[in-house]
Amino acid sequence: MNDEQAMLWNGASGRAWVEAQPILDAMFKPFIDVLAEVCSPGSSVLDIGCGTGGTTLALARRVGSRGRCLGIDISEPMIAAARSRAEREGVLAAFACADAQTHELEPAAFDAIVSRFGVMFFEDSGRAFTHLRLAARTGALLRFIAWRAPAENPFMTTAERAAAPFLPDIPPRVPDAPGQFAFADRDRVLSILKQAGWIDIEIEPMDVDCALPASALERYFTQFGPLGRVLQDTDEGTRTRIVESVRAAFGPYVFGSEVRFTAACWVADARAP
Repeated sequence: MNDEQAMLWNGASGRAWVEAQPILDAMFKPFIDVLAEVCSPGSSVLDIGCGTGGTTLALARRVGSRGRCLGIDISEPMIAAARSRAEREGVLAAFACADAQTHELEPAAFDAIVSRFGVMFFEDSGRAFTHLRLAARTGALLRFIAWRAPAENPFMTTAERAAAPFLPDIPPRVPDAPGQFAFADRDRVLSILKQAGWIDIEIEPMDVDCALPASALERYFTQFGPLGRVLQDTDEGTRTRIVESVRAAFGPYVFGSEVRFTAACWVADARAP
């Protein structure tokens, strides 16, 4: 398991996702239909990096009572929230708190393996996708959505860029390292999937319009991303100046009571041989 990612998602970042679950679910709702296209009624589906379960529950409703939907994530607080949601909403979905790249999965058990922004955090992506292929039935479909390059997603880096004058030591984004933009390089992703034994691979760009309430903007940029991770250790005076500067930097994305941005992503499809 990637210990750094495990600490991150079982700590403040995981708790922040749980607390902001309604906002994030609404913001990323457009992606659910894209993933649901490969999940048919009665099929068995594995959701990688399922977080608080929004996508898993939607797919579980799609496959119905004759199907099976399992969500897996390394974050204990997020999995606990997902299980509570499933019980509260009466949806038949199962959840496992584990690392998908090493967790013992039933061989040849799934008709579809999907992920919404959950596969970029593997410590060893090649090993992970090989392991997942062994859990897929012959001809099973793989579909995941991942972020393209930071330059194509300026909204996602606005906070850290605006805060940089106040926080010169804010951790830089490391290309190809586990994290949000680890799969920005299409050719690298293609190579990983090929070497892991997947076939019929297609990786296409997709731009999706997303939104969140303007009232939630400050909460969003102070709790998530590199800025969210360092801001909690910043003195109050510096924090106030950073928040003011970052809020102003997000101005071009604010339209009345709504914050709007375009998510520049890859949709990767492949098939188990």
